[in-house]
Amino acid sequence: MNKNSFLFLLFIMISVISCNSKENKTDYQEIVYRAVNQKDTAFLTIKINDKRFYGRYEILYHQLGKDSGDVRGDLKGDTLRGDFHFISNGGSWKRVPLALLKKDKKLVLGNGVVGTYMNLPCFIQGTLNYNQPKFVFEEVGK
Repeated sequence: MNKNSFLFLLFIMISVISCNSKENKTDYQEIVYRAVNQKDTAFLTIKINDKRFYGRYEILYHQLGKDSGDVRGDLKGDTLRGDFHFISNGGSWKRVPLALLKKDKKLVLGNGVVGTYMNLPCFIQGTLNYNQPKFVFEEVGK
């Protein structure tokens, strides 16, 4: 093997190893939130760092069942944007977009018109707002 081939192979190996490195999970902070809207209650437990978040989200509908599943996404400024992948009332799996606005140590659930892009749900541009949110989450623990 000549010197150029060896250097090229070394470069490829370093690139593959660096691209496959995982984020350090110890950099995440776990926060538990709760929100109440009339008789419905939602719990959101997320692990968050300065770029990403992931966790569990559960909506309990008064005497009607619950939606329970996973959330994940990105943190940009004061906004958490991602998706909620859940089982609806014990039925089938669904995926919906999720947007949360950090405001005064609370998270305000955004709403808007849902569309799809590359087969993933998202809010149609210009429709996302935080007026009249279904839930306003308050921190209940770390």
